Amino acid sequence: MLIRDVEVDGRRRVDVRVRDGRLAEIGPGLPGAADVDGRGGALLPGLHDHHVHLAALAAEAGSVRVGPGAVRGGGELGAALRSGAPGEWVRAVGYHESVAGELDRRVLDALVPDRPVRVQHRSGAMWFLNSAALRAAGLDGDGRLWREDRRLRDLVPPVPLDLAAVGRRAARLGVTGFTNADPHPREGLARMLSVLPQRVLVMSAEGPVKLMLDDPTLPSPAELASVVARSRPRPVAVHCVTRVQLLVTLLALDEAGPVAGDRIEHAAVVPAETVAWIRRLGVTVVTQPHFPVERAAAYATDVHPDDRPHLYRCRTLAEAGVPVAAGTDAPYGTHDPWAVMRAAVARDDGEGVTPAAALRLFLGRPGHPARPRRLTVGSTADLCLLHVPLREALGTLSADAVRAAYVGGRPIHTV
Repeated sequence: MLIRDVEVDGRRRVDVRVRDGRLAEIGPGLPGAADVDGRGGALLPGLHDHHVHLAALAAEAGSVRVGPGAVRGGGELGAALRSGAPGEWVRAVGYHESVAGELDRRVLDALVPDRPVRVQHRSGAMWFLNSAALRAAGLDGDGRLWREDRRLRDLVPPVPLDLAAVGRRAARLGVTGFTNADPHPREGLARMLSVLPQRVLVMSAEGPVKLMLDDPTLPSPAELASVVARSRPRPVAVHCVTRVQLLVTLLALDEAGPVAGDRIEHAAVVPAETVAWIRRLGVTVVTQPHFPVERAAAYATDVHPDDRPHLYRCRTLAEAGVPVAAGTDAPYGTHDPWAVMRAAVARDDGEGVTPAAALRLFLGRPGHPARPRRLTVGSTADLCLLHVPLREALGTLSADAVRAAYVGGRPIHTV
């Protein structure tokens, strides 16, 4: 394939020849008939979403959305949950207490007494089941199931997963790769995800070993260090969404010793005094810089005032020399990396970054997310072609600029 007249590295207009899935030639006036006329648009490495939950994202399409942006109050929540055929299971996602307060079996029974209902909290950590759902699943209790996804898979009806649709939607955004970040990937997940046109790295099955931390069951630093040591020589990706989780992780990595590829996922709360520590360990932070924008109202009331200045740091970490990359965390955040970039630029809490830096958050290598990929002879032809030059694209950071996406030189989206 010969792509004629594209902007590479944001400055030079050249032709690019792809052969056997790699960039074979880059330069002006390459011989041959053009397969694609770039018309001066920027050619970039394809975007890589460094933290996403693909099966859950596919399941969202068959779920009722009951988050703060979709429903308001118990009346609207009940109406949403009662939609659909009587007697069939309802799967609802995105719930937050700001909608209608705390949920449990009793509250859901009052809203929907006659059909099985399960509601997932926006964090993804908790499921709420009504009595009909508990009976159907052979469970009892108050209907609040914490971190029970693996157990629920065997007890509730399967949700149809149109992963091909997920792949098509992502391709339109210029996404050519994903890192699936499930803490306990289901058996056969990598095979199931193979229908996606993008490249997929499945944590724990390959790449870094995902380690999940929760405050109620938080190990000691020595216990976590032992888990990290047993994972070696593979790197680890540690889920950290609270101050204490981060501190335990840093102490554990100090004791076990860091290796190339170690990651901290989310880094939701990063006190200023820990930034130099993170840099010294050399670990990469894969964060969600859009959450303080998407969830501003909730964070204003849910997050302790002492933690609010330290949420989802981006600029501070980068300026300190900490390797930083981003993932959407979809479906628990937007699936659109361009929306994440816009939010990363728009932040007014001192953590906003330049548009170019926001774009780089999604241009890293799967195994080294903060190490940007560049278009050079011999590099893999996972590409995102824009309608416009890079400077113009950086002015809007919109998926509207995406004209085509290629994986190994094979088109997965064209306009």
